[in-house]
Amino acid sequence: MDRRNWFKTASIAGGALALNPLIKLNFLNEFRHPLDDGSNGLARLCYNENPYGPSQIVRKGIIDAFDISHMYPFAYIEEFAQVLAKKHGVTREHIVLTAGSREGLNATALTFSDSGGNIVAPYPTYQSMMVYGEQLGMHVYNVPLDQNFQHDLDAMEKRVTSRTGFVFLCNPNNPTGNIIPADKLRSFCKSVAGRTISFVDEAYIDYVTDDSYSSMLDLVKEDLNVIVSRTFSKIYGLAGIRMGYLVARPDIAERIRKNLMAAPSIPGLQSATAAVGDDEFYKFSFNKNKEAKDIIYQTLDSLGLEYIKSSTNFVFFKSGMDITKLNTKMKEKGVLVGRPFPPFLDWCRISTGKTEDVEKFSDALKKVMV
Repeated sequence: MDRRNWFKTASIAGGALALNPLIKLNFLNEFRHPLDDGSNGLARLCYNENPYGPSQIVRKGIIDAFDISHMYPFAYIEEFAQVLAKKHGVTREHIVLTAGSREGLNATALTFSDSGGNIVAPYPTYQSMMVYGEQLGMHVYNVPLDQNFQHDLDAMEKRVTSRTGFVFLCNPNNPTGNIIPADKLRSFCKSVAGRTISFVDEAYIDYVTDDSYSSMLDLVKEDLNVIVSRTFSKIYGLAGIRMGYLVARPDIAERIRKNLMAAPSIPGLQSATAAVGDDEFYKFSFNKNKEAKDIIYQTLDSLGLEYIKSSTNFVFFKSGMDITKLNTKMKEKGVLVGRPFPPFLDWCRISTGKTEDVEKFSDALKKVMV
């Protein structure tokens, strides 16, 4: 099914589900670009996708999985969990496999959604967990980023109370693309560990080159109240396969595991298994992403536009134009850029993509910003 027909089908389904106000298609609403009508020829640099995946090795893994797709995935879940446990130096009991990292975020919210409790989160950031938490009756303390577009960890800690279910930390952050230095984040997680859980979303970790960055997996290994989230949607190019996982202390992991709402499929498990061992594609994806970011940086520099150096597969820049207006003008040039991220409504998130699409963005922006 092509993208145009998919959107038609999704619209029909959405109309039916709208009859029940308790059913909300937040996944579709959050990720579908408001100007993406499914037309051909658009450079869709708005979804933070890796256009080069899946790799040939992963494709073979998916095809081979058809032979066993009549089976339930229980044994393969255990097998792949062992692979990830070995990769990260933890036990199998530390690993929670999820159908996309989003399910891990939402299952965590469900697990710690004590009625009347709260979530502390930076703002803006990736909103999936907070949206779902609010649906579960939690209050969200959105703590504005500081003047350097960083998590304001001091202000966030002041919001932590005995009713805080967890603190959400996105590192690198989406949409800003910057990192929390390891020493500051580690100190924060240790400081609040006796009062609440730190949920650290490391979806973009594979793109990081900054020496001041570090995963918080070591805190999990120290048995602290820390959960780390990872995904196969980005550098591995498997966004449509829906594979992710959490790493947490075994007792925390078991609580979350009981609230999972879907299991990874056998094709998903086989593709992720193949991806973990595909070092050549991993390096290729990393290098193509750097190449695309360099083009974006050069374009923004030539226009004198402010931007944040990114540790992800997107760049957040200040156009000085209302994002709704910029989106419309860029679509007229055949390019979709990022949706609004309040309160920075004159800033734009541009995803990396294939070289020809990034060059198309460059040409379009130079014309739009005249």
